Amino acid sequence: MTGETPHFYGRRRGRKLRSTMQKLMDTRLPELRFDPAAPAAAQFGGAPADLFLEIGFGGGENLVAIAAARPEAGFIGAEPFINGVASLLRHIEDGGLSNIRIWDDDVRLILDGMAEGGLAGAYVLFPDPWPKRRHAARRILQPAVLDSLARLIRPGGMLVLASDHPVAKGWLLQAAVAHPSFVWTARRPADWRTRPAGLVPTRYMKKAEREDRVPNWFLFERRPA
Repeated sequence: MTGETPHFYGRRRGRKLRSTMQKLMDTRLPELRFDPAAPAAAQFGGAPADLFLEIGFGGGENLVAIAAARPEAGFIGAEPFINGVASLLRHIEDGGLSNIRIWDDDVRLILDGMAEGGLAGAYVLFPDPWPKRRHAARRILQPAVLDSLARLIRPGGMLVLASDHPVAKGWLLQAAVAHPSFVWTARRPADWRTRPAGLVPTRYMKKAEREDRVPNWFLFERRPA
């Protein structure tokens, strides 16, 4: 992605942080903040076996779960919502994890500087649907973002998409299917109706289930170059 600085439309902040959460923001975030000017792999105390990116990690439950299951891998989480960043920091502290780095701003600001083929996979789970037609340009999985992910994810790597909103489901699936660098791995309905192994139910997923919204999961593989 190149050109002008992207305009961010979502919320940056919710309720005022409790003192304990603010302390984590003041002390731990500077230590764990992803540095776009430095090689990604070098920020984990040595090159990790694999490197993954989660775009919009919400409260961090999924990111912490997959990072705990893969201590030899590195994970970059991008989330501009301050309350979500504070929540992730609390989860990192509780789990004693050292393999997560945080970009607390718009992910589009760091994609150009990351190494080609440096990611084993990326996650875009339950992004803001921006359901109104006039707001379609605000949805995260625009062609330019997909182009960036196609450059960053190595051949055979995975792009995992999920949503419980009918507009977002259609947008995510249509955008990824149309991109020449990705192939949808689904062979039967159960493949997009079943949560992939290793991903945990987040609070957003649980809320969707209480409100009778059905999540779908779309797994794409990066085609050979």
